[in-house]
Amino acid sequence: MANAVEIQKLRKEYGKKAVVKDISLEVEEDTLFALLGVNGAGKTTTIKMLTGLANPTSGDALVLGHSILKEREQIKALVNLSPQETSIAPNLTVRENLEFMAGIYGMDQAKARKRTQEMIEMFALDEVENSRAKTLSGGWQRKVSIAMALITEPKLLFLDEPTLGLDVLARRELWDVIRKLKKNMTIILTSHYMEEVEALADCVAVMVKGDIKAVGTVAELTSRTGTGNLEEAFVAIASGSGASGIQTPETAGTEEADV
Repeated sequence: MANAVEIQKLRKEYGKKAVVKDISLEVEEDTLFALLGVNGAGKTTTIKMLTGLANPTSGDALVLGHSILKEREQIKALVNLSPQETSIAPNLTVRENLEFMAGIYGMDQAKARKRTQEMIEMFALDEVENSRAKTLSGGWQRKVSIAMALITEPKLLFLDEPTLGLDVLARRELWDVIRKLKKNMTIILTSHYMEEVEALADCVAVMVKGDIKAVGTVAELTSRTGTGNLEEAFVAIASGSGASGIQTPETAGTEEADV
């Protein structure tokens, strides 16, 4: 299977502090890849570099075959981001928000209306399509936010904490939407909900203080750490108590080594 993302010694410094430390990582096409870490681990900075919102200090990454250093405009046409903060215009209706976003990306009126209708049907937004966004529940707002990110038909979608603050039912409904999406595109997900990652992710990377400390499936990470579930495995890796023998991008395919 081809790779949607190939990160090559990517580094980001702010002043003298390195927040992303020469990481290397591969994400296969048409999979859901979860990037985990505590707050401040470097996840959001990594996503900003991959989406062209921040320049790396050194290193490079290929996103759908394009360099983030040299081909940023090509990348922007192929990817989109649903940010942690729900970015919808509160005084516009759901339909107006979608059509407005389509217009920002240069679609003519006919195509904008067509894509908007497709998003309304995909996310079952018909009952709220004429409601102002500010009147919607958190669950509905997150659905609209993700629909706005999909309006351009991206080949790679970044979902930054998509279910943050949602109740259990709203979260499960959004999981069903994400499962349908992952059949047709590559998704990179960040989340603090381990149950969510267990339910959705094909592969997981754990980031600690700017470094990638472990990569693998949920089953592989729990097996390597000798734990019973992903939350326990994550704690072991993030705290360093289960670091010995964990596979990183640098040790993949070689004998296991201490991280």
